[in-house]
Amino acid sequence: MTTTITMNNPSFSLNIVSDLMEMWRYDFMQHAFEAGTIVAVVAGIIGYFIVLRRSSFAAHALSHVGFTGAAGAVLFGLNPLVGLFAFTMSGGVLIAILGRRAASRDVQIGVVLAFMLGLGVLFISLYSGYATEAYSLLFGEILGISMTDVWTTLIAGILVLVVFAVLYRPLLFTSLDEDVAEAKGVSVFGVNIAFMLLIAAATSIAVQVVGVLLIFSLMVTPAAVASRLARRSIQGVAISVALALAATWLGLFISFYAPYPVSFFITSITFGVYILVRFMQK
Repeated sequence: MTTTITMNNPSFSLNIVSDLMEMWRYDFMQHAFEAGTIVAVVAGIIGYFIVLRRSSFAAHALSHVGFTGAAGAVLFGLNPLVGLFAFTMSGGVLIAILGRRAASRDVQIGVVLAFMLGLGVLFISLYSGYATEAYSLLFGEILGISMTDVWTTLIAGILVLVVFAVLYRPLLFTSLDEDVAEAKGVSVFGVNIAFMLLIAAATSIAVQVVGVLLIFSLMVTPAAVASRLARRSIQGVAISVALALAATWLGLFISFYAPYPVSFFITSITFGVYILVRFMQK
């Protein structure tokens, strides 16, 4: 379940500098901002290509597949994050193999998701205790992140971005037109597998901030806004990352002074911006 702040009921003073200093006196808030920044950057970049490739359902499905992995890990006495990462990665490869073409990908994703959710139900039913760690992944646990978690997130984030940088040109080419890319000799199937692995890794990283059920708020919504405002891919990535960062930072700041979950504020901010952009463009 999501952590909320209960110590001494901190009050907002309208002095931003003072309020920030008060908030950053606590190690758990420092860790939350550090991890949240890493996650927002990764989610903003990968998310833009998720929207560009019309693969939003894939990000949604892989987050639920990850929860199944977390439940399985708890059943066998392992760290839930290990199971989450293993299942999202294997699920990403399976989806890419079954749905080689964009036209049929949603159907294959739905098939894999249905099976994985059934498997998750089985894991939970077989576990005799209360899977608190697994359930906490449903809504995120950013305020419970340790320094070790921050370093793990940083290393994972850097690896994802390095792979993305290597894959950028063929990924952009296949995102715009798979048929032309294939005719030019680009391995569309290989790019699809690599990108699904990137989505799986980014999803695993983002889950700890907004949780399985709210993954769209960082992985898709900022990118959806960017796709409406940007004319070039670089601009789109920049806008997506900026919005993801702003929503994460502002969500953490507000949640420090309000007794409500961080993920609620992050999702509300990104959704509000999306609605505003939609209305402004009409």
